[in-house]
Amino acid sequence: MSSPPRVTPSPTPPHPSGTLGDYAVAERRYTFTEHAGAALGDRVLIVSVRYPDVGQARNSGAAGTSQFPLITFAPGYRQCAASYNDLLREWASAGYVVAAVNFPRTNCHDVNPDEADLVNQPADLAFVIQQLRKLSGLPAGRLSGVISATRVAVAGHSDGGDTVAAMAAMSCCRYPGLRAAVVLAGAEWPPFAGHWFSSPTAPMLFVQGTADAINPPAASLQLYRADSTGSRYYLQLNGAGHLTPYEGVGAPEPIVARVTVAFLDHYLAGDGATIGAIGHGADVAGVSKLVSDGQLP
Repeated sequence: MSSPPRVTPSPTPPHPSGTLGDYAVAERRYTFTEHAGAALGDRVLIVSVRYPDVGQARNSGAAGTSQFPLITFAPGYRQCAASYNDLLREWASAGYVVAAVNFPRTNCHDVNPDEADLVNQPADLAFVIQQLRKLSGLPAGRLSGVISATRVAVAGHSDGGDTVAAMAAMSCCRYPGLRAAVVLAGAEWPPFAGHWFSSPTAPMLFVQGTADAINPPAASLQLYRADSTGSRYYLQLNGAGHLTPYEGVGAPEPIVARVTVAFLDHYLAGDGATIGAIGHGADVAGVSKLVSDGQLP
């Protein structure tokens, strides 16, 4: 009697897109030491990783999913990952692994911060991405098999926005294979050596408050208008300042959460059906306005 043919189970497909609240969120903290050469020495990076708890998926259709896109997040000057807890947890709840990095010389605990160190932060994020991919490739561990190696985005606020903008669009610091970038109140940081937007970029979303006195709207608009090589969006938040839209849950943070997740769903997770969702809910009369492809708000 012949044995029945062996059936090889199909691999679990990656989660195609995110919906806020699909997942409960788990969190781990890692310390990575980057050996950056004689000039910089060892750079100690504290990384908070929030990721979907597949054992507690709130959406039954999400249960069993094993691989998720990675978003690496850069805080602003003298800020730490904890300042952005709510927004980062919302991204993770939508089906993303979110790794926020406390930089070694510009974080909230540093008594002698050095803003000039910003030029080294793109390499820090690239190193963190590499380390997280290694952890995901291990046969065991909390992040084993969790991260999609080919779907990587960067996001950042203020000086962190400058950092990730450089990873997407500055010749000195481009990260190969980047799928998307979210720049929250960012700018073209002059000390970066090279050329901006000298070759095609990954899709980029720029978010900016009109009452931001730290990073004026002109700085974000300069980036957005210069980005003529790829898909780009600009979310204007009327009357918003520098911190409120991204730290805490007060208005207009819910708009930022909705629009960023819709943008990431389409360009990072790869759900082609969500392109219209990027604009849905973004245009709130008197509060916010979304434009794209060089149009001005």
